[in-house]
Amino acid sequence: MNPAIAGQLAAGLLVGLLAGVWHFALLALNLRLYTGGRVAVGLCLQLLRLGLTVAALASLIRLGIGAVLAGALGLLLARQWLVRRRATA
Repeated sequence: MNPAIAGQLAAGLLVGLLAGVWHFALLALNLRLYTGGRVAVGLCLQLLRLGLTVAALASLIRLGIGAVLAGALGLLLARQWLVRRRATA
């Protein structure tokens, strides 16, 4: 495999994992805000959470489609890891 492509994929996966952990960890806080009656704060956090996740994945476009796909994979892996972690806790 071309080292440049491998670097793009690794960067995409890392960005996706970090964005995914951040995104889905804050989802629990978002839920607590909504159920606690703090809807306005919850909505602001929701928009910030989604906006930053989209921005992280969109920034990978400069590296290429492989980086974007690896980033999306990282996001899904982070989700799966956090869901399993919460299920066993």
